[in-house]
Amino acid sequence: SINPTITLKGSAEIVTEFFGYSINSILYQRGIYPSESFKKVKKYGLPLHLSEDQQLLTYLSNILNQLKIWLEEGSIKKLVLVIASVDSQEVLERWAFDIQPDPQSQLGSRQKTEKEISTEIAALIRQITSCVTFLPLLEEPCSFDLLMYTDKNINTPAIWEESDARYIINCQEVRLRSFTTSIHKIDASVAYKLSVL
Repeated sequence: SINPTITLKGSAEIVTEFFGYSINSILYQRGIYPSESFKKVKKYGLPLHLSEDQQLLTYLSNILNQLKIWLEEGSIKKLVLVIASVDSQEVLERWAFDIQPDPQSQLGSRQKTEKEISTEIAALIRQITSCVTFLPLLEEPCSFDLLMYTDKNINTPAIWEESDARYIINCQEVRLRSFTTSIHKIDASVAYKLSVL
């Protein structure tokens, strides 16, 4: 069978869909929303959780629609999910996803199949899920925020605001897997606050 070439638009769709599932996974695994507000789904051959919280769904849908546009334009560099204490606003975890052109695409190398991409994404999501084994317990109510790093001269939606980088002081960083679509390359990492003994 002939494998259709993955286009820029197709790649943007794959990456946007990955972010939808990975953000939901992190929010579920880290207990940011009650577990009963998620439904079980199967994707990438894995059992995953998707939120049924209407407010969250609307928020994520707006973010992901904009992300897809910026992926197609090549104007987004990074997406960061920040988890912070509700009371102190202190950042406790920072999940960073670097987005860059796939270096292989410039070399005109062999195109990946959707199945190969899906396998790489599954390995990364599995790794995100297993991070709970070493991440410190979140023992206080936490909220999350999404930061997008874009080109300077980009048109941002009016309701969005500039933010600082929300770095963590005294943190440990763990590099996670990456995946490529033959057009985009996503590198993932998580940084977390070291508990003061």
